[in-house]
Amino acid sequence: MNLFDHTKLDFEVEKFSLYKAGPMLGFLALPKDIGVGLRRKDNGKPLAIVSERYEPVQYLDVTTGLEEAIRQSGIDLTDATFQSTLYGDGEQMELTARFPAHATTIDDKNDVITPEFKFRTSHNRTWANSGMMGFFRSSCYNTLVNGSKLAYVYGRHGKNFSVSSFAAKIKNAAEFISGDGLSEMKVWYNSEVDRDKVIKLFSNTLAKRMDNVTRATVPNKVMLSNLMKVFDEETRHLEGRGKYEAYGTRTKGNLWTAYQAATSWSTHVKKNNTKPLREEKVRKMLASPHWNELIAA
Repeated sequence: MNLFDHTKLDFEVEKFSLYKAGPMLGFLALPKDIGVGLRRKDNGKPLAIVSERYEPVQYLDVTTGLEEAIRQSGIDLTDATFQSTLYGDGEQMELTARFPAHATTIDDKNDVITPEFKFRTSHNRTWANSGMMGFFRSSCYNTLVNGSKLAYVYGRHGKNFSVSSFAAKIKNAAEFISGDGLSEMKVWYNSEVDRDKVIKLFSNTLAKRMDNVTRATVPNKVMLSNLMKVFDEETRHLEGRGKYEAYGTRTKGNLWTAYQAATSWSTHVKKNNTKPLREEKVRKMLASPHWNELIAA
């Protein structure tokens, strides 16, 4: 059973060449480096003018990936509400879900908060890929919330946006909410850690490699750089002020942001056979003495 309304979202978009009026009532194709059009395949309605390099992400592809993550998490869907909203002819899409079965108090306050999932994107590039999940009293789409944020994504349209990576973050957040490993995850969320110690963690686990010359164990600098970039973004958006805060200003995060960075890395792959290998590395990291030392601290 679908969670969101697929009848609204079941259409694809495609790029098409643009033309201008030529002599004798003819038409001349515009150079593609000026731009191309984006239209719906089902009814031909144009939605936007984009660059030739622009790679549209179909709404239904994003939605089905997120639905699968929510289902796999074990979150209680009793009385859950799912809202799918299109604007205009489909230029913009917004998804919202609420999970009343997991309503609770947060931050030692008396008010009851219902966990929410929010995501929006667009084909006309007016909205970036922006989504989050957590316990919100209020929120804005610059990813600033009043409450606790457990997962987020904020990024421009392009090849670097990974549906599977965002879905993994949502699955982690849903597992946190549903109570699957809740006590352990709460420890991670409340365990502050210096950024330097996270570098050491990743250097000795996920990014560890053998130097062929010295035969010494050293970090893979490219992999470590990618992991720390995600960790810094997780910290900025989950602990900080989101897009209102400059990137790379925080020197501390927590074990939850490190965990989210690791799982995001493990699912952001181009080849399906790589994903199980990365997931196994994450499992080994969580069982490693380096991880346990951070918990103990």
